[in-house]
Amino acid sequence: MTAIEAGHLVKRFGTVTAVNDVSLSVHEGEIFGFLGPNGAGKTTTMRMLTGVLAPDAGTVRISGIDIHRHPLDAKMQIGVIPESSTVYGDLSAEQNLHLSGQMYGMPHTVRTERVDELLSRMGLADKRHLPVRTFSKGMKQRVSIGCAIIHRPKILFLDEPTSGLDVQSRRLVIDTIREMNGQGSTIFLTTHNIEEANTLCQTICIINNGRIVAQDSPERLKKMFDKTQSVEVAFDRTVGKELFAAEGILRAEPCGDKWRLYTDNPDRVLKYVVSEAAARSIGITSLATSGPSLEEAFVRITECA
Repeated sequence: MTAIEAGHLVKRFGTVTAVNDVSLSVHEGEIFGFLGPNGAGKTTTMRMLTGVLAPDAGTVRISGIDIHRHPLDAKMQIGVIPESSTVYGDLSAEQNLHLSGQMYGMPHTVRTERVDELLSRMGLADKRHLPVRTFSKGMKQRVSIGCAIIHRPKILFLDEPTSGLDVQSRRLVIDTIREMNGQGSTIFLTTHNIEEANTLCQTICIINNGRIVAQDSPERLKKMFDKTQSVEVAFDRTVGKELFAAEGILRAEPCGDKWRLYTDNPDRVLKYVVSEAAARSIGITSLATSGPSLEEAFVRITECA
């Protein structure tokens, strides 16, 4: 069954068409990744999907409900975690959660139990009475998460939820996504973190210049560019890029204390690296090959679109 269905969405801002004939379908119970460069139309699309913006053309259905004809019924099915926290700074964490629960019509006793559960889970139990304006960005995002999931929504929308967060807060967001999905919620995730999308999502949709340019599983998207593989090598001393000016090496990039060499012939590059290191008396501390990455597929798709 389809959890989210968008048909031919169009949104213009003056002379700029931010979203141009976007159609997508998200199945119940999946984690759906929505990727694209800055300005590609991700956030505008999500705002139309969640009923924040009305499209200039097209339709959106949430669990079969037209969100623009029946906004309250549709919005009762969803939770939204925006990139920037939208909680009330002058209210405490506890008050924000109670207010959100009230908006979803939760009875007081059920709401109180759920608030206690979420404050404990988010590591905010000892700060429940403090005004949220005194919280760090990560703590505010935790309150946002609690407000979005207090009613256990069938569908959870997240817009760049881990952007700028500390490690603990980022891990909490990821754990929440997995937990909600494990309990049956459908997840719609927009993110710049390609590795995050690769590990979390069953389906990835890429938007560029307001249009959908690719949609498939992460592995199938990678295989679109399976001719490009990489060799990662680390040496026992610093080497320059000139070492990699050889046939078969398409591109060489420093990667931490390693070099990543992109190639369509990893066998030739491996033999070259070993031979050249031996000739120059350079020690190899690590050497590995890998197939195409989702990042490489993303770059190639958006460059071609």
